[in-house]
Amino acid sequence: MRLALAAAALIAAGQPLHAQSVALKPLADARTRYETVEQDGLPRDADALTIRLRAGVEARVERWSALVEGQGTLGVVDRYFDGLEGAADRPLVADPQNVALYRAQLQYRADDLTMTAGRQRIALDDERFVGAIGFRQNGQTFDAVRAEWTPLPKLKLDLSYAWSVRTIWGNDGRDARQSAVSGDNVFANLSYATPVGLLTGFAYLVDQDEAAVQGYRLSSQTYGVRFAGARPIGSGAKLSYQASYARQADYGGNPNAYRAEYYLIDAALDVWRLRFGGGFEVLGADDGRALTSFQTPLGTNFKFQGWADKFLTTPPDGVRDLYGQVSTGWKAIGPARDITVQAVFHDFRSDRLGRRYGREWDLLASAKFGPTTASVRYADYDARSFATDTSKLWLQLDWAL
Repeated sequence: MRLALAAAALIAAGQPLHAQSVALKPLADARTRYETVEQDGLPRDADALTIRLRAGVEARVERWSALVEGQGTLGVVDRYFDGLEGAADRPLVADPQNVALYRAQLQYRADDLTMTAGRQRIALDDERFVGAIGFRQNGQTFDAVRAEWTPLPKLKLDLSYAWSVRTIWGNDGRDARQSAVSGDNVFANLSYATPVGLLTGFAYLVDQDEAAVQGYRLSSQTYGVRFAGARPIGSGAKLSYQASYARQADYGGNPNAYRAEYYLIDAALDVWRLRFGGGFEVLGADDGRALTSFQTPLGTNFKFQGWADKFLTTPPDGVRDLYGQVSTGWKAIGPARDITVQAVFHDFRSDRLGRRYGREWDLLASAKFGPTTASVRYADYDARSFATDTSKLWLQLDWAL
């Protein structure tokens, strides 16, 4: 019924479709990654060599398009716990083997309106609250209907209703790590482009129907505002900035009653080949009970609060992340293009009671060689009062058609 309604919504949005030639576009990308993890408290390290392939096709006729894409993930070296299989005496590497339908969508695109129905990627703003989890091999998609409307040149409304979240755990997902989480999720995002940056108001209603997933305790309503922009300052320099505030409360069948706040302030200065940046992000706590702190179950959380993944679920006392970074890059050196080297430092503390959680260093080097991107990434988490010392190393090759 939901798929039928989605298709009907798209048909209503468009014009009659006349016989026209069909333009076909092949879709293909591949990723090979080696990940090794050493974590205190576990007797053995994790070693994971995984290969991910996605392939599909997009057919386009005038303003209409249909897209189908599948994906498969293979564990070539599987000395790791993938969350579903493997020995739990090794660290978690959340890339289980999988063969699945990744996307299957129908889209109508006009000058001021785009409507998409079916299994699709949805990534809003910086993906803090709703994202595609692109770093993990299986990614995250949504069975949804989405409308993107631009009634005025600088004003955009982005509205989605998602009845299922297809998770990174793949077809064999079970228990708290379900293959898909059904529910009634609404993502509303209204943005206006000002002369100095993009101002966005948002409302994200997450209503999950799977009792196995934390007993509905990840259902929440989040309302907030975000501002992001960049300005040149002088010759050869640029200042980038962003700030965000949100309030979250229980929603739907969540048995917890709570209120928590979110803050972010971030700035970066680009001078010649160097970038210096830093920020302060707070995911607040309520009264210290589990899952009454600010949660982001549908966000691309790997991008935030360190790559060691210690805060994918916000601790009961919340988390404050004070961070700084420096990076540099070159357009080309020999056959390499778009070369980037980056270092990030995080200091983590609790929002409630002011405890020191730990510190983390994150390092990255990447470069493109034709259609292939090679990267080396490292994370080292030094625990004080939360979790345990953990170091991770990634060697990765990404290829796209």
